[in-house]
Amino acid sequence: MEVKKAFSRRDFLKTAALATAATAMPFVRTRAEEGEIVKVGLIGCGGRGTGAAQNAMEANPNVRIIAVSDAFEDQAKRAQRGLRQRNMAIPDEMVFPGLDGYKKVLAADIDYVILATPPGWRPEHFEAAVNAKKHIFTEKPVGTDAVGIRRFIAAAKKSEEMKLSVTAGTQRRHEKPYIDTVKKIRDGAIGEVLSCRAYWCGGPVIHNRQRTPGMTDMEFQLRNWYSFCWICGDNIVEQHVHNLDIINWIMGAHPVSAFASGGRAWKPKENELLGNIWDNFSVDYVYPNGVHMLSMSRHWNGSDGDVSEYVVGTKGGSNCADMGEGGANPYVQEHIDLMNSMTGKGPYYNEGVQVAESTMTAIFGRESAYTGKKLNWDEFMKCGLELVPKNPTMDMQLPVGPIPAPPNKRW
Repeated sequence: MEVKKAFSRRDFLKTAALATAATAMPFVRTRAEEGEIVKVGLIGCGGRGTGAAQNAMEANPNVRIIAVSDAFEDQAKRAQRGLRQRNMAIPDEMVFPGLDGYKKVLAADIDYVILATPPGWRPEHFEAAVNAKKHIFTEKPVGTDAVGIRRFIAAAKKSEEMKLSVTAGTQRRHEKPYIDTVKKIRDGAIGEVLSCRAYWCGGPVIHNRQRTPGMTDMEFQLRNWYSFCWICGDNIVEQHVHNLDIINWIMGAHPVSAFASGGRAWKPKENELLGNIWDNFSVDYVYPNGVHMLSMSRHWNGSDGDVSEYVVGTKGGSNCADMGEGGANPYVQEHIDLMNSMTGKGPYYNEGVQVAESTMTAIFGRESAYTGKKLNWDEFMKCGLELVPKNPTMDMQLPVGPIPAPPNKRW
């Protein structure tokens, strides 16, 4: 069966964006003052990590990427070469390959860190960054299971107490059309919200890194991380989190229940490159005020695509970005907002709990579909679902879990 090369998620996100700011709070001063060098570390040197580094440099010409880490030396070295082409030379001793390389980046003299590894690692890396007292830009999603999200939230609350600045890759929250429109919706522009929908429907994401002689289970799965639930979270978590985050933002809350279905419509289980994730989900989420959101996400070739949100109110409807205009590139703006928060030049940002709840919304829907059960948020938040292996090593045996099929007990 032919497997088509994945399109970039940016194909759908070129116009999508950003975050909401909290009220001003005390801040930790750094070298991000105007005209001073801002030292940044990069953890995760794939396409999203190197893209975020580029965005940081566009946000402030004084940004210097001084240390990088990736599980794989070839990717870390590729990032080093790419930065050298931008006249930003990183010495070999500041390039840290391996699963524990992130610790060495966090030990470096950096002002903030970019966390951009596959999401299964995010809770551990975020917690370590907070403990190292670093300001943080974290990509979304921020975990793949309930245990990891609880760990992330605990670290996020600690970062708030420490007045660390945190922005997340839910970039719609930093995009002016979304910011203006969401504010107007929450101020009553379309009346009382009656219902919502959120879609992420597009083609498949497949890394297509064939297993070679001597390749370990861990290396194979990390090279093809989008195909394995423990490290990517499935498509509803890895991509659809953007749309779910918008609805949570509008509603000012996370859902209280989820009732879902889905499956694998086209992926043959014999192809190990396709891992154990599904290719479609449909979820009926209910918010505390009784409002329902229809969520639909799928990875199908040759089908109509739709990446969007829509809210219906008693006075009209909105696509969540139609009552505002203008603004900077949100991928750049989120780094501008982070640096302004770090220095006190702008509002204080800490999006840790916010992005964790949006990630959990996606995991919540996924697990309702995987198990065939209607789930309650408070009960699910306490569950023991843990997918990420403990004490991971590159040579560990890591059998691929079965493709979920309800009824199925997951925790």
